Amino acid sequence: MFKRIATAVVLIPIVMLLVLRAPVAVLAVVTAGIALITIQEFLKLTESYAVQPMRLPTYIFVGLLFLLLAANAVGDTPQLSALKFVVGLGFVCAIAPFIFLTIAMRRTQMAGAYPAAAASVFAFAYIALPMAMLVQLRQQVAGAFWLLYLLLVVWAGDIFAYFVGRSLGKNLMAPHISPKKTWEGAAASVAASLVVGCLLFSYSLQISSFLLRVGMIERRDGLFGLEKPGWWPIVLLTIAVNIAAQLGDLVESLIKRGAGVKDSGTILPGHGGMLDRIDALLFATPVLWLYAAALFAPARPW
Repeated sequence: MFKRIATAVVLIPIVMLLVLRAPVAVLAVVTAGIALITIQEFLKLTESYAVQPMRLPTYIFVGLLFLLLAANAVGDTPQLSALKFVVGLGFVCAIAPFIFLTIAMRRTQMAGAYPAAAASVFAFAYIALPMAMLVQLRQQVAGAFWLLYLLLVVWAGDIFAYFVGRSLGKNLMAPHISPKKTWEGAAASVAASLVVGCLLFSYSLQISSFLLRVGMIERRDGLFGLEKPGWWPIVLLTIAVNIAAQLGDLVESLIKRGAGVKDSGTILPGHGGMLDRIDALLFATPVLWLYAAALFAPARPW
């Protein structure tokens, strides 16, 4: 427990400074590093499924994606950046299976070619795409505020699920996948996320003004001069983000359970691997990205 808390105390300020203040290009580079570490852990897990993964081609493919993100991080309007992102992502997703299957054709043992290619494609879709969406979310209007909302909602849900589940949890949610997750913990997670999400939007202007005043964000990255979303959209969005985060946690537990391991790695003392830390974000980020980039249309001052 001490290692878990100490690691969180060190990492949280660094993460907040990165997502709020760092230029988008810097965020893209750092996120690329996190994605590559996470993919390395995931590909290691696939070996327990009798897969011989194609590591280097996967790293190069993912690295090129984030290189393009970093190169196109400035100069576009939020709408244009989102459009270019969607078009580019669609093309990359379409060619990924062909690229990895073509590379797998060089293997002498054909029985392992398809599983290796499938593992690389899944690693790209499961890890690289959501992390790329996180970077692109930062390019949207009020991008820093959206990332702050995402992190705090996910973290609050995770913390309350952990402590309430340990102290009050009795009804197991999915004992064959994760024997410690309970419905009581899941309910506490939703409630905590709702409280945090609603408070953030209740005081969005004050929070944005404070962050601007202390130099943590630029004006375009706060919720200034925009139409404030109604309560129901925020409530529904927060519930959707929380449920997605909990599903992300369960999916990673499923992968680890099948591989017969407790943690995806050991890079973070007290927390396990990088995949153990960002599993919830991998499912929650696409939900928020869709709302912020495609559904949230800032038009009128408030």
